[in-house]
Order: sequence, then C-alpha cells, then structure tokens
Amino acid sequence: MDFEEILNQWDRSGGVYHKEEVPAESSAEKRRRLLKKKCDATIDLHGLTRDEAWEALEDFFAVSRSRELEKVLVIHGKGSQGTPVLKKTVQDFIARCPAAGESGHSNPREGGSGATWVLLK
Repeated sequence: MDFEEILNQWDRSGGVYHKEEVPAESSAEKRRRLLKKKCDATIDLHGLTRDEAWEALEDFFAVSRSRELEKVLVIHGKGSQGTPVLKKTVQDFIARCPAAGESGHSNPREGGSGATWVLLK
C-alpha cells in the first residue's frame, strides 16, 4: 500500500483507524524513522568508574526497555588521557547487551564522538 492509498483510506474512515487497519511499518521504514528520531532518554556517565558506568548502563537499559523506549543516548566523553575508558566501556556494553541494537556517534550538538546513540531492540 503506498502513501496515497493510506491517505485515501484514512479519509474514507473519517480520520480513524482501527488497530487492525493501521499499516505495518517495514523494518527499513522503522530504521529510517529511528535514525532521524531524537533520543527518548539520556544518561551521562561523566565522573563514573568503569564498574559504576557498567552498573548504571545495566539499570538505564533495563528501565528504557521497560518503558518501551526506542532510542537512547549515552554520554561518555572523549577521554582526557590515552584510551577513553568510558567510551570503551560503552562499546563493550553495547556489544554484550541483548537489548542494544544499532549504535553510532551522535551529532556534534549532542556530543559528537563523546556520545553514542543506541537503538533498542
């Protein structure tokens, strides 16, 4: 069903859809929508140790999933010396977390390489 057909159906129904009539969103459409979407929630890990950050991420992702959020932002910073510990911790967490899907660096206004967005499964 193309967009024009959806609008015509919506017009015929008086602007009301029954749950069964709402067109299903394809996985490609959902991905495009989510990539454009602003994050539903943010956690800032600045000042935490690696272990504290891991625990905070576990709690944050559990709450985010229970609230059926779709996209979250993790602020970890860029690191001040050598290897950025929190950034690496976030990457490791995302790789192991069953609720974490696609991820990437945020735009410069949201922290650039010092923050990571994550799509939740």
